[in-house]
Amino acid sequence: MRRVRFAPSPTGPLHVGGLRTALFNYLFAKNSGGDFILRIEDTDKKREVPGAEQYIVDALAWCGITADEGPKIGGRLGPYRQSERNHLYEEKIKILVDSGRAYYAFDSEEELSLCREDSEKKGETFMYNWKNRKSLKNSLSLDKESVEKLLEKGEKHVIRFLSPENQKIKTVDVIRGESVIDSSLLDDKILIKANGTPTYHFANVVDDHLMKITHVIRGEEWLPSLALHVLLYEAFGWEKPIFAHLPLILNPNGKGKLSKRSGEKGGFPVFPIEWAGDTKLKGFKEFGVLPSGLINYIATLGWSPEEGVEMFSLDELKKLFSLEKVVSSAANFDFEKLKWYNHKHIQKTDDIMLAKLLRDLNNGVAEAEESKLTKSIGLVKERANTVSDLWGLISYLFFDPTSYDEKSLKRISKDGLKNIVSEIISQCKKRESAMGFVEGLKSWGEQAGIGAGQIMMTTRVILTGGLSGIDLQEIVLFIGVESVRRRAASFKNII
Repeated sequence: MRRVRFAPSPTGPLHVGGLRTALFNYLFAKNSGGDFILRIEDTDKKREVPGAEQYIVDALAWCGITADEGPKIGGRLGPYRQSERNHLYEEKIKILVDSGRAYYAFDSEEELSLCREDSEKKGETFMYNWKNRKSLKNSLSLDKESVEKLLEKGEKHVIRFLSPENQKIKTVDVIRGESVIDSSLLDDKILIKANGTPTYHFANVVDDHLMKITHVIRGEEWLPSLALHVLLYEAFGWEKPIFAHLPLILNPNGKGKLSKRSGEKGGFPVFPIEWAGDTKLKGFKEFGVLPSGLINYIATLGWSPEEGVEMFSLDELKKLFSLEKVVSSAANFDFEKLKWYNHKHIQKTDDIMLAKLLRDLNNGVAEAEESKLTKSIGLVKERANTVSDLWGLISYLFFDPTSYDEKSLKRISKDGLKNIVSEIISQCKKRESAMGFVEGLKSWGEQAGIGAGQIMMTTRVILTGGLSGIDLQEIVLFIGVESVRRRAASFKNII
């Protein structure tokens, strides 16, 4: 059975790139009835941000991505926070040290800085590996007794991996194929830091093995670490998982990786839901994007669905997704395209649900009566790209205009304007029903020698404040003749 994991660090809000990684892992697992595990990689306590872990859980839940095992869910192979797994890392690092595949290094920061400076003077890049490790201060260059004394004394040290010399390391990636790397080009990576905590590389491999992860699906930025991870699996004698490294998500212009700053410049969010940290950052949810629209769009960033088909629900994506259709080339994030997807998902969303979502987003909706709000959304949702757009499309149905668009006023400021306004008020006074109101105005216009276009534009400006909006007769039916009369009377006072 497939077992995959999404392993974020709680260092801030979940970015679009991280969300796409979580989504692809989730879809891959669910495509075959496998397990999706959430693991929190929190060994770097200096960078940990309060509230980030809960944010990640909440953001995934909003998108419909639920874990089968995780920190708050539990599971047979937990715990699921790396900070709670130190006993396991201590046990496994001892195996590597005892087998000679890892060693103690006692070099101070000052000593290593001198080594780097010396290498720079020679025009070289300093690497701690087979070339120099025997001349540095570690358990390979010191005798056993000296090493034991240093350890007993509590001498500050790290534990490094012993990278082999002159070995061809074969790596296989589902998306990118096979590669061969010369081990002589690798440095002896630190596995256990001076404070006793594991580095990402070590904890990652140990956890993936102990949690029985079958496929490691992660971002392209980890591709340079693949050779080391392969060596670690081999050092332990463990079976390697299948690896897949996802392509980058780039800025809309294709230049550089998508970032928070990219969104700020472009006027769009890059996080699923609002982040309430030191700086409050609006998410796609608060922007009015539906989770179904966001998931549908993000799924296309690096994955090629069936040709000619663009709209998918999460359940449909589960059935269709495969790693073989993930491409290696980077994808540009296109917010306009996301809005197009969201527009399509809005059309498929129930009006009652849209009304609830709109209330959550906009305090101005509070006074709108429920059934009328739902009905009004049904009249305009084909024009909305986001849930937030809906209020701008229907607010005039609930509140009288307080201002009028200047360009619209210029277009209706012609001879006969006052007569039209007076006739609207007159029609309202003698009518009990809004039925046929617009046709009644047109009939009056024919007799008065005023064109239907001028009458319709004038009435629209009076009722909406501009020249946009739904069918004029629909507006009159919705707000009623008394509201029409009141708005016309207010307008009359300004002309």
